[in-house]
Amino acid sequence: MLECRMSTPATLRACWHPVVYAHDLTDRPLAVKLLGQYLVVWRTASGAAQAMDDLCIHRGTALSLGEVKGDEIMCPYHGWRYNTDGACTLIPQSRFDSIPTKARVTAYRCRERYGLIWVALAEPQHPLPEVPELESDAWKVVNTGPFAWNADASRQLENFTDFGHFPWVHPGLLGDVSRPEVPEHTVTTQGHILHYTIVRPEAANTEEFPVFANEEKQQPLRRSRYEVHLPYTIVLRLGWGADKGMVYFFVSQPVAPERCIGYCIIARNYDFEQPDRVLQSFEDVIFNQDQRIVESQRPEMVPFDLAAELHLKFDAVAVAYRRAMAANGYAEREA
Repeated sequence: MLECRMSTPATLRACWHPVVYAHDLTDRPLAVKLLGQYLVVWRTASGAAQAMDDLCIHRGTALSLGEVKGDEIMCPYHGWRYNTDGACTLIPQSRFDSIPTKARVTAYRCRERYGLIWVALAEPQHPLPEVPELESDAWKVVNTGPFAWNADASRQLENFTDFGHFPWVHPGLLGDVSRPEVPEHTVTTQGHILHYTIVRPEAANTEEFPVFANEEKQQPLRRSRYEVHLPYTIVLRLGWGADKGMVYFFVSQPVAPERCIGYCIIARNYDFEQPDRVLQSFEDVIFNQDQRIVESQRPEMVPFDLAAELHLKFDAVAVAYRRAMAANGYAEREA
């Protein structure tokens, strides 16, 4: 297996990135890809998530094809075993010889939170966002996706923040072509986090997807409070003027310059009895509508030079995002 490493800024490597939903990582190793790098993620006997290069040092075999043996992962080719630090602990062919210090693979920081497995390829600069709703019994959590697109993670994230496309791409679900204007809003940038709030009328709930807590039948108002955590994470809190609320936690996995995977986790404090499939089907429709548009965009990665595309006043979030990505050193990505 050829290694496909990208020329990636150290700042991107020093971020927590999702690589798989936690429920999909069971007792078998999984192959994943992050920032162009092949990784294997696996669980020890106690269930702790681990991540390392998917490459046995002996003959370059994918460890993801192997097995977990207690707190070690075993290569499928010659049975070499590696512990959670990446050090080889067993070479069956030379059991009584000392194990060379070179016999190891690189292990990475790995953690499990919010129903996701996260990996950082270097010491993380920032912690994960705090989203207490996702860890509260007072809120029901639904996982949607994952959504694999042929586009860069920057395009997937920016699409999630774009209000101008709602009437045209999601008519009747998120927008209305008779009301195309984007409401006034101000973006505040604090380090690696963007804050802004938008209040707007939205399309009413449909019979097929009664997912929002709209009290009014005609043009209910939605208050959307955003936190964009660079480089590819969004915390969106929705309200309709009463006690009912919804939280969207969206994060995009930068697989490669032309490939990303989005994870959209939704929490709400109402409609606990509604089957998860209703929300999941709704997001399938929304993300599928977005996918064909975003995959048509060129270049696949957001052009962080503001002169490369035309920006108007309602593009304030995109402008702030691009400026902040450049200022924080996340912008440069080359294959």
